[in-house]
Amino acid sequence: MPRTVLTFGTFDVFHVGHLNVIERAAAMGDRLVVGVSSDALNERKKGRAPVFPEHERMAIVRALAVVDEVFLEESLEDKRDYLVANEADVLVMGDDWKGRFDEFNDVCEVVYLPRTPAISTTAVIERISAR
Repeated sequence: MPRTVLTFGTFDVFHVGHLNVIERAAAMGDRLVVGVSSDALNERKKGRAPVFPEHERMAIVRALAVVDEVFLEESLEDKRDYLVANEADVLVMGDDWKGRFDEFNDVCEVVYLPRTPAISTTAVIERISAR
């Protein structure tokens, strides 16, 4: 039976940390579905607009060979619905979210992957701004 893996993220200013989590998530199953946070959701959860608009971030993620499907994540409160609708067997998140999604263990396996050391979108933006 094929395993569907689902992960979520903003994927703004795409960097190797994003690539690492997506590739590691893909390796955990047969089909990878990625929820890309909407511009409005990003503003609500991070307090700032993303650098790149949602349609561009979705296009970048969709272009990755390991990604089978991309959808727009519009609400954190709808995560369970996204998991069920996509028939997810595994939810993969970065370990900065550790414990936050354990409530979904009743619908799928929940895995938290270590983040790539010394890289984040915020750090990349700050490095660019400093130049």
